Amino acid sequence: MLHHVELWVPDLGRATESWQWLLRALGYRPYQEWSDGRSWRSGLTYVVLEQSPALIADRHDRCRPGLNHLAFHVDGRARLDELVGEAPAYGWTLLFPDRHPHAGGDEHYAAYLEDRDGFEVELVASRLDG
Repeated sequence: MLHHVELWVPDLGRATESWQWLLRALGYRPYQEWSDGRSWRSGLTYVVLEQSPALIADRHDRCRPGLNHLAFHVDGRARLDELVGEAPAYGWTLLFPDRHPHAGGDEHYAAYLEDRDGFEVELVASRLDG
């Protein structure tokens, strides 16, 4: 079981606006807060955002070696569609809009979102509603 994921972000305030909305919408709850970071927890797993003084770049590049994206379960297609509609207000951009919601294949109902710092998330609809 995954313990936690820590993302180093160039602007904690900007990242918090995007990630806090998303993580809360997915059922995560605030967990920790300190001057350079925040975290949200679901069960035993938590996601950390930190603006580290050791950061050496100002944007994440998902196409370079390292993290490409994080994928999250969403309770059904209707909820996924709601999140996609709300996402731009929180700094998220829909990736692959010409293939949405099947950018991952005909049988895969998902949304690929990118935040203002280049981090990608994949929201995958459960099969609860088809």
